[in-house]
Amino acid sequence: MPTPAVLVGVDFGAGSSFDPTLDELALLAQSAGDDPVVRITARRKAPDAALFVGSGKAEEIKAAVQTHQARGVIFDQSLSPVQQRNLEQLLGVPVADRTALILDIFAARAQSHEGKLQVELARLQYQATRLVRRWTHLERQSGGIGLRGGPGETQIELDRRMIGDRIKSVKSRLEKVKKQHQTQRRAREKRGAFRISLVGYTNAGKSTLFNALTKSRAFAADQLFATLDTTTRQLWLAEAGRSVVLSDTVGFIRDLPHKLVEAFRATLQEAADADLLLHVVDAASPLADEQMAEVDRVLEEIGAERIPQILVYNKLDLMAPEALPRTASDAIERTPGVATPRVFVSARDGRGLDVLRHCIGARVAGSLNGSALPTLETLSSLDAAHGAA
Repeated sequence: MPTPAVLVGVDFGAGSSFDPTLDELALLAQSAGDDPVVRITARRKAPDAALFVGSGKAEEIKAAVQTHQARGVIFDQSLSPVQQRNLEQLLGVPVADRTALILDIFAARAQSHEGKLQVELARLQYQATRLVRRWTHLERQSGGIGLRGGPGETQIELDRRMIGDRIKSVKSRLEKVKKQHQTQRRAREKRGAFRISLVGYTNAGKSTLFNALTKSRAFAADQLFATLDTTTRQLWLAEAGRSVVLSDTVGFIRDLPHKLVEAFRATLQEAADADLLLHVVDAASPLADEQMAEVDRVLEEIGAERIPQILVYNKLDLMAPEALPRTASDAIERTPGVATPRVFVSARDGRGLDVLRHCIGARVAGSLNGSALPTLETLSSLDAAHGAA
């Protein structure tokens, strides 16, 4: 049974990350098992130190909680431990921020041993920040000559030490996993394997495209973060006369917590070590450009910004007829002087997949011959061949 929840987003003006519709937060909430019953937005110059939204808006949220019998409130931005505590005391229900919500989804979706370790590390690092003035019952101190602090302070230090020890243990185990992956990557390099990684905003259709290209049955669903663990398959490319290694990675999202990027670095290393990235874009989304920019930001954070890309505009099946592209492929100049191939596909019904295979094959063959990415002229010829077929 979904838990009724109130969604809250605050616009802090230019330079801040704000979604006036709160649609993405609603999808995240639904993915976590919540039912968004009402959405509340506000505008401020800066966060209120005590309540994040200010006392007036906090009272409005409280009224919404009571009216809709909500059992939780979710903020689209990060809250400090003090703000979260004060809001819970005022509203009388649990309060979560965007980071906590994403962590809950990741914890529920992780399947592999590595994925579970990565999520645990991120959650521990998040919880460590909550120890600072988070629980008032730990702040009591007993007085007396020769006493410094008291039982409360001792409990905080004990909790902090336990979390710190656990973080060290998880990091150590993840380091072993990382070494195993490095060994596997070196083995692939010795075999001369060409490595391709699918990257993109969450729910852009990466896993569906992965299944369509490799004819496998990796889990795919119309939801945020359907896939957390890296899946790797062999992909035969007749155009290049060889097989390549194709990997499906975790999706990115706006304001992805830095600690999650850090914790998932071993998984994201597949993208950083790739020879080619298939940047999957939800062509039917009105926020496609913003989502592409967010993916580029994370790629830069993991050191993968210089890896050649092919832009794969997916979900043609969801686009209105008048919005469909006139060609199956073209190229755009995202970096000055560099043309990035762009292919339009529907992973669901198969449209454009043959052109995409040709484009990938040309890139692989070009890499073996020491040439660059396919030019616009090359793509135009592929497009013409596709039309003739």
